[in-house]
Amino acid sequence: MIDIKVLREQPDWVVERLRTRGFEFDLSQFHKLDHARREINLLLDQNRQKRNQFSEQFAKLMRDKAVSPEKVEAIRKESEDLKGKIALLEEQIREADYRIDQFLLNTPNFPHSSVPVGKNESENVEVKKWGAIPSFSFAPKEHWEIGEKLGILDFERGAKITGARFCVYRGNGALMERALINFMMDLHAGTHRYTEVLTPFIVNEKSMTGTGQLPKFEEDLFGLKDKGFYLIPTAEVPVTNIHQGEILEEKELPISYVAYSPCFRREAGSYGKDTKGLIRQHQFNKVELVKFCRPDDSYNELDRLLADAEAVLIKLNLPYRVVSLSTGDLGFSAAKTFDIEVWLPGQNRYREISSCSNFESFQARRADIKYRAGEKGRPVHLHTLNGSALAVGRTLVAILENFQQPDGSVTIPESLRPYMGGKEKIVGI
Repeated sequence: MIDIKVLREQPDWVVERLRTRGFEFDLSQFHKLDHARREINLLLDQNRQKRNQFSEQFAKLMRDKAVSPEKVEAIRKESEDLKGKIALLEEQIREADYRIDQFLLNTPNFPHSSVPVGKNESENVEVKKWGAIPSFSFAPKEHWEIGEKLGILDFERGAKITGARFCVYRGNGALMERALINFMMDLHAGTHRYTEVLTPFIVNEKSMTGTGQLPKFEEDLFGLKDKGFYLIPTAEVPVTNIHQGEILEEKELPISYVAYSPCFRREAGSYGKDTKGLIRQHQFNKVELVKFCRPDDSYNELDRLLADAEAVLIKLNLPYRVVSLSTGDLGFSAAKTFDIEVWLPGQNRYREISSCSNFESFQARRADIKYRAGEKGRPVHLHTLNGSALAVGRTLVAILENFQQPDGSVTIPESLRPYMGGKEKIVGI
């Protein structure tokens, strides 16, 4: 959630920053809601002050033995009436706060000043490239054709079991998926020193709201029959909410978590996009990195998180590039995002395999996550960051396409071989 203090003090700046990402903030509606709350709050303060005055008067009267019981009772009744007014105004304040919160919950984050201004993904800015694009003596195939011929990917039976955009991994396909998860978890929990966590794959409405999926993106979620519970679209949701409603100590920061999870997405609005293969499935695996840090450190931590995600591709020898998303392509909660895009020879293009984002205090405000600066410092909202490291299925896709051989086999990257029993090639199930 955006900082309401900034909105009150710099409303024109807020409108302009949000406009760069294609969002028209309704400032007049906010002023209307905020003015109504201020009026209620003024009445509440006035009545609380009267209550305090009555309390002092009542105490004096009780000490004055010459005062008649009738006058004491009159003061007591007036005090009780005032108490009822205060209770009513407190309820009205809660309702006003709720209306403001609901209004702001649908407002995206401010883009950081370093984010390139643009209307959509076509105006994203390339930051770097790594690795050599492979050349082939034959026309490279796309991953689904490779996987089906090797018998390691079965889309037909996945569709039979559930429906479109599901797949059965078989033999070396299933083994490679599991190997990639273990490889990534070992790298991040070991070399990169993230704390490994295994969280629930079902979360409640409050957790989804905390990270920004609700209320705006409910159509993208798989809700359960028990109302108020959802399958997670990413481990970012449960991992970020580990510290929901907590006040952390400054000495604990930064906190870095790594988690494996399956992810479930409806892919609403993606009709006709990537209908073949593993690129856009309803169920897929990811290894996720989440950080909690001091505001002054968050952009340095974003650089570290990005480097940790890149390390997976470097160790697998998969060519990739990094792009800085323009304001028009930023996710709802992000202040700044770097996408890592891996090269796919079968498609002859780079495709996203990770998004690494700094949300600044946006999620922390929604999930009420704070830290205390110093021993006696006032609790303030910290910054949260998140990145895929990596999307496992898309990494498998990249291996199949980049390491395909003329005979239809696939060479296994050297760093992955220990996780696949020493195998050097996939020649079938």
